[in-house]
Amino acid sequence: MTEEEKFMKEAIRQAKKAEALNEVPIGCVIVHQGKIIGRGYNRRMTDHSVLAHAEIIAIKKACKKIGDWRLEDCTIYITLEPCPMCAGAIVQARIPRAVIGSMNPKAGCAGSVMNLLDEPGFNHQVELISGVLEEACSQMLKSFFKELRKRKESLTKSS
Repeated sequence: MTEEEKFMKEAIRQAKKAEALNEVPIGCVIVHQGKIIGRGYNRRMTDHSVLAHAEIIAIKKACKKIGDWRLEDCTIYITLEPCPMCAGAIVQARIPRAVIGSMNPKAGCAGSVMNLLDEPGFNHQVELISGVLEEACSQMLKSFFKELRKRKESLTKSS
């Protein structure tokens, strides 16, 4: 098992915590010198906040742990390609490396819709590795949305 796979498995564990709350299963960990310093999972519905994305939560925890807003020697592992807000936060935190499980063709900002992580106009670019445990990350999301559609259908039929 590679280091990328090892830490992506931990991001998947975080995503499963989101799923247990009926949240979209997205998880994230931030690693510094081989140790996880920040963990996060999607909590938008639970916290009633558009800001409660896995990456934002993990970045906040990692910054607190390091004692700085710059996460210059860290790698972020995310189960799903980040949205514009999260991609911007990754750039702003000066994280040099991002490892992504599955891409997000509808809203991803690490290459799918646009690539904010490698925007030459910014003062910081992020090295990107994608497709790490892609099948597991993708399947978790597909299963979640399939179940959600089933629940909505059964609610519609019963009313």
